Amino acid sequence: MSSTNDTYGIDDIEALKHRNLPDNKSIGNATELYLDTSSKESQELIETKLNFLNKFAARFNTETKGVEPVADEERNENDGILNAASMWFSANMVLSAYAMGGLGPMVYGLNFGTSCLVILFFSILGLLPVAYFSLFGVQFGLRQMVLSRFLIGNVTARIFALINVVACVGWGVLNTVTSSQLLNMVNNEGDNLPLWGGCLIIIGATVIVTFFGYSVIHTYEKYSWIPNFAVFLVIIARLHTSGKFTAGEWTTGQTTAGDVLSFGSCIFGFAAGWTTYASDYTVYMPKNTNKYKIFFSLVGGLSFPLFFCMMIGAAVGRAGVNDAAWSDAYNSNGMGGLTYQVLVPNSLHGFGQFCCVLLAMSIVANNVPNMYTIALSVQAMWEPLANIPRVFWTLAGNAAALAIAIPCVYYFNTFMNYFMDSIGYYLAIYISMSLAEHLIFRKNDFRNYNVEDWNNWDKLPIGIAGTAGLIVGAFGVALGMDQTYWVGEISRLIGDYGGDIGFELGAGWAFIIYVAIRPLELKYFGR
Repeated sequence: MSSTNDTYGIDDIEALKHRNLPDNKSIGNATELYLDTSSKESQELIETKLNFLNKFAARFNTETKGVEPVADEERNENDGILNAASMWFSANMVLSAYAMGGLGPMVYGLNFGTSCLVILFFSILGLLPVAYFSLFGVQFGLRQMVLSRFLIGNVTARIFALINVVACVGWGVLNTVTSSQLLNMVNNEGDNLPLWGGCLIIIGATVIVTFFGYSVIHTYEKYSWIPNFAVFLVIIARLHTSGKFTAGEWTTGQTTAGDVLSFGSCIFGFAAGWTTYASDYTVYMPKNTNKYKIFFSLVGGLSFPLFFCMMIGAAVGRAGVNDAAWSDAYNSNGMGGLTYQVLVPNSLHGFGQFCCVLLAMSIVANNVPNMYTIALSVQAMWEPLANIPRVFWTLAGNAAALAIAIPCVYYFNTFMNYFMDSIGYYLAIYISMSLAEHLIFRKNDFRNYNVEDWNNWDKLPIGIAGTAGLIVGAFGVALGMDQTYWVGEISRLIGDYGGDIGFELGAGWAFIIYVAIRPLELKYFGR
């Protein structure tokens, strides 16, 4: 792919260094670079990059394009709508979504009906921004963290890019640990796979897919849901034959309300978690693709696996409440242990253990977007980092996730769960301020954006309103969150155990501050 008619081979770098090239010249088969001929160090960096990583990646027809906008002539994704929908369909048809549903009965004591209603409402609330911001990728060809420079300001977007890097690694670690624990249970009476071995397998599989980039990722996600869906059908059948499931009694009152809010916060964070990745996976779709078809296809691709997996998890959780052995398995090994109890005992010739392996490997489909987006988020933080190819940052992100996952699976898994719960609150702040900018200040009109300013510090919004909204929103989160390690002053007033309204307060306060300060920023700085 090339954004111009001038294409240069990698071996011509010495000649290129002595030419005055305009921006967006294409070097090699798939990458656009911005050459800074004023700096010897920059030239050496680019030379090293081209002669090593990009040349190596080009041999495998790997995507090496980074955060620079995707030009119209590069948008040749014929199956764009199907790819976009299947991307999130597979990424959510996984063990982690299923485990999230189990929190309703097992942690918050909700019956099956209440759990399902919470899953429906808060999932919809979380997935709509993902589908909506995906349209921006089609329109502008901008990655989400670069697009954010227009939505929440240049400085604020770089802060969120850093948070996004942490979130990508964190979710990769948490996913890897959960799957490794389930793999470790398989063949536990013989030579079972050690926990560190499970981490290596999950991260290794993630590297294989993410290394090649956009096209291979979409191809993988188009089909990876099939075995996962089959395993969930087996879980339904096994749960039915066990006779342990009961829907449970409906309850009311402030304590139930608090539990609903806390469970809803978890569901929202999981569903909305893709918002800061959204446009990354639609930038190669032709600009004239029907936006309504894209939006509703994405809503469908997100909603079905979220509803399906989480509700199955809630049903299994309800069965776990009713059986002491199953409850002990959950307390010892989380949803993986409970699932093992559903699938493995008395299964035909070890078929249940085979299903456990498939379910554990399903998490790769959820890890892939994290490890692809982490590279783009790093590049969006600071311009010099964008000179280092995407493939390097993808490999570095996977290496970091592996380095943390192995000790985490042995020593601090609980801490990692708490930490990622806290990371999820920033999504609501990001969504509220981004919507405020687009709907109010840019009047819901794509014509009020100039893509050419994507890296121009003199033209982009500074981010005064965005940074103020982030800070004030964080105080709202602190007052409203209800976690094991921190219960806010407001959340503790709801029922016996508190009710988590951290994301609601964070979003609301950030919205108010942003709308109040943004007009002043426009008035005094003009951008």
